[in-house]
Amino acid sequence: MNHPALSIRFQAACSELIWAVRLNLMWIVFTLAGGVILGLGPATVAAYTLARRHARNETFQAWAEFWAVYRREFVRASLLVLPAAALAVVLVGNYLYLSALGPGMGALRIATFVALIALAGVGAYLGPLYVHYDLPLWAYWPKATQLALLRPASSVLSLLALSAIAFATSAAPILAPVISFGAWIYLNTWLCLRFFEENEAHLHSKGNL
Repeated sequence: MNHPALSIRFQAACSELIWAVRLNLMWIVFTLAGGVILGLGPATVAAYTLARRHARNETFQAWAEFWAVYRREFVRASLLVLPAAALAVVLVGNYLYLSALGPGMGALRIATFVALIALAGVGAYLGPLYVHYDLPLWAYWPKATQLALLRPASSVLSLLALSAIAFATSAAPILAPVISFGAWIYLNTWLCLRFFEENEAHLHSKGNL
């Protein structure tokens, strides 16, 4: 076994873990700074922006850059994220309500669950898409929906990653304030950047770029 190589990999893994913890902390602090509702959108976009820059091996001052993006994207990010967040809250509320009513609501409960999965599948592309491509604000959700439908394997992989983080967090709730949100944004960005590269390469091979 190559011990120096193993040590380097271990140090790299620890570094990425620490980065996810820092990203999680920044996301929580700035979300709370906006009273949750007003802070959710800009904090999420800022976190994805920094996650993308980190994935591209850029060097930056994390807190200063987070604050700069948070201020700059405050309105646009809220318009992008809040409608989806509101819909997610409604769907979760409906699912819990229908579950409490018993087996008679099975069909409606399943339909609500499918809608939640669809929202999560499309939403998984939204943050990375927003920070990677310059599109009109109204175009991000249709583009995210298109990617989710045209790349089912990638969408399933993203949902599996989200499910794993959600399961771990439900089993150990202390992970939520420590790393869960940062880990999802970090992993989601890393995956989507590779999906985008593959998609661009595919389009380029067909002469569409």
